Amino acid sequence: SALKNMTEKILIVLPVHRIGVAIGDQILDLSVIKSLFRGPVLSNHQDVFDQPTLNAFMGLGYEAWREARRSLQQLLSANETTLRDDVSLRSRAFFHKSSAIMHLPAEIGDYTDFYSSRDHATNVGIMFRGKENALMPNWLRLPVGYHGRASSIVVSGTPIRRPSGQMRPDQSKPPVFGQSKQLDIELEMAFFVGGGNRLGEPIPIQRAHQHIFGMVLMNDWSARDIQAWEYVPLGPFLGKNFGTTISPWVVPMEALLPFAEPNTVQDPKPLPYLCHDDAFTFNINLFVSVKGEAMKEAATICKSNFKYMYWTMKQQLAHHTVNGCNVRPGDLLASGTISGPDPDSFGSMLELSWKGSKTVDLGEGETRTFLKDGDEVTLTGYCEGSGYRVGFGPCVGTILPAL
Repeated sequence: SALKNMTEKILIVLPVHRIGVAIGDQILDLSVIKSLFRGPVLSNHQDVFDQPTLNAFMGLGYEAWREARRSLQQLLSANETTLRDDVSLRSRAFFHKSSAIMHLPAEIGDYTDFYSSRDHATNVGIMFRGKENALMPNWLRLPVGYHGRASSIVVSGTPIRRPSGQMRPDQSKPPVFGQSKQLDIELEMAFFVGGGNRLGEPIPIQRAHQHIFGMVLMNDWSARDIQAWEYVPLGPFLGKNFGTTISPWVVPMEALLPFAEPNTVQDPKPLPYLCHDDAFTFNINLFVSVKGEAMKEAATICKSNFKYMYWTMKQQLAHHTVNGCNVRPGDLLASGTISGPDPDSFGSMLELSWKGSKTVDLGEGETRTFLKDGDEVTLTGYCEGSGYRVGFGPCVGTILPAL
């Protein structure tokens, strides 16, 4: 009897993961209104809204996403009575954001991180190779990327433990083991793959948008001292895979289309499989703030914009799959650090402190070159239209001491 009572209490306490849509300060629980999705695609797949993640819904494909968006717009319109006049249904379907616990929006099978900001790649190249060799020969020809670690992607609010590893701070001496002293942030955005492709069948760039579901904010934490020693010849490893934070709200691409801008002029012109003329660069305002343990208020250290990207998401996905690599619903593809042309738009402390050669002023007597234990880092972003905003919600992480 005691065991039964304890089990019942545990079942009550455990959160139920549900799919919701943010409406102002409210969340609309789609599992409650699933029967109202009566379009040609979703009428036979209403159960996707009972799932704990978005994977099944994203896997239905492009037409299902558009249909769901149209249905929600109709249900929430001023003249539609189905929700407006049903008090009982509204009371079950809506609840305040403050009462919700946010989780990862998808089961992430695979994660790829690109390196697609020209300003960022140039800055890092200058630091390590000099102005004459800032960009590697392949950078202007293809979207450079690497496969990251999906298991350590966490939702906003999850603390990040300072990593330990091998470093070589003195190039005249052997490497040493210890905790990272150059812990950094990376201001990024990422998109979730919706409909996938079969192994061996590339996704052509003309249809790439049909496989891109929506976007989140991302902080791809980096241990620069570990990374600098280990990355030759195969690239990022322990300096990157200890933690990556994303915002829980996925903004669908349909909601972002009004903020599309002409793509960056690419010179030299990419190979044909990477060429597309439709605008797929987006005006998304991005911010990074840091709040030390002793600070009363957070200090903004970066103001950037997603429009600074050189390679588009369509190009990234087309290149990722051109060799026949299969991607699946829930796969996450990230932009790489987003830096703009001005120092206050640099998306990493590596750049803001220029490899630790100068300090970043946080106010209140606080300065940084890299992150300290207890620092809380917050990424925010929004698109702004005429009298309205489309926000991404916060992407927050606090640094815990190394073990």
